[in-house]
Amino acid sequence: MTSLKLERPLAFIDLETTGISVGSDRIVEIAIIKLNPDGSKTDRLHRVNPEMPISEESTKIHGISNDDVKDEPSFKDLAPALFKYLFECDLAGYNSNKFDIPMLVEEFFRAGIEFDFQNRRMIDVQNIFHKMEQRTLVAAYRFYLDKDLTDAHSAMADTLATYEILEAQLERYSETLQPDAEFLEKFSKYHNAADIMGRIVFDEQGRECINFGKFKGKLVEDVYTKEPGYYGWLMQGDFPLSTKKVFRDIMDRWKQNKQTSKDA
Repeated sequence: MTSLKLERPLAFIDLETTGISVGSDRIVEIAIIKLNPDGSKTDRLHRVNPEMPISEESTKIHGISNDDVKDEPSFKDLAPALFKYLFECDLAGYNSNKFDIPMLVEEFFRAGIEFDFQNRRMIDVQNIFHKMEQRTLVAAYRFYLDKDLTDAHSAMADTLATYEILEAQLERYSETLQPDAEFLEKFSKYHNAADIMGRIVFDEQGRECINFGKFKGKLVEDVYTKEPGYYGWLMQGDFPLSTKKVFRDIMDRWKQNKQTSKDA
């Protein structure tokens, strides 16, 4: 029985991929363990045809070759069922806020499904671990559970290990951590991000600021005003579709506000 106190389902996710670029690589395996508020648990594991070559470096890590997935369904084929399975779920994983969740959202976008992440709590177990102990997943498993993690970089093994680590963290840090998703999301965050990759963050006044490159720390709308070509560069750049959507939404709002000011 889980010690987590949940208001809605919490889905632990781990992905194996063709490479490490959220914008251009693809999923080859996805494992999900879903915890329900009543304490019940279900899981799903899918191999995925990425419709592109898997890098040799990635195959060496997760052991999945091009031949292993050539006859598997594409993510687009799996997307409707996965979207339904994750409907109204909060999300959790290990390094998930930086990689797994952005990659998953990107795959849904490519499949023509807008996966809403802004209204979901996202718990990154790695961030909790790094704030408390500074370790890797294998070391975290050994540290918290005093066991070696076998089948590391197998999606389901990593997903189960992440869930077990979070349970152990809740027990070890019971005076610091609270066993509910809202607290854990806030504790495991490093930035108040406006997009899933953290390329855009909110400042203390709730305004969107750029969080990378030469305009880091600048308000997005101010950059649009001073550098008219910046938006076009963003839309042509190697950024995730989900990040481009947030930039596009800000642009639409900025244009509307300019027009409103002219009409006033």
